[in-house]
Amino acid sequence: MSTLTAGEKAPDFTANDQQGNAVSLHQFTGKKVVLYFYPKDDTPGCTAEACDFRDNYQSLAAQGIVVLGVSVDDEKSHQKFITKHNLPFTLIADTEKKIVEDYGVWVEKNNFGKKYMGIARKTFLINEEGLITHIIDKVDTKNATAQVLALLK
Repeated sequence: MSTLTAGEKAPDFTANDQQGNAVSLHQFTGKKVVLYFYPKDDTPGCTAEACDFRDNYQSLAAQGIVVLGVSVDDEKSHQKFITKHNLPFTLIADTEKKIVEDYGVWVEKNNFGKKYMGIARKTFLINEEGLITHIIDKVDTKNATAQVLALLK
């Protein structure tokens, strides 16, 4: 597992979106990208975060910012999540756990004494050249967009 830092090149990836279309990070060269990792579709914190990005999507898009969400859920799960919450952005199905490994967010977690592997909620801001400019380690799920915009000022 790698630990990425601001200033590094963001690891490129290719994986399927909710429609089964291949999406690669390098497709977005020339645009700012909010690449956010979340544990599971349709859980309370993940829904709050996705809906915050949804509610502020137009202001992000107006600044040329692309929003990509990544979890290890499959395409069908992503489709349901998008439909249920009317999400206007792409969700990446990292069922092989390659992207989460490359970004260092596949970690051991501890819940009520039970240890298991899962996704650490994290957001990476990537500039037009594909460099990581900021990493948000402590995501405020209800104010995720405000955290992003504060760093982009």
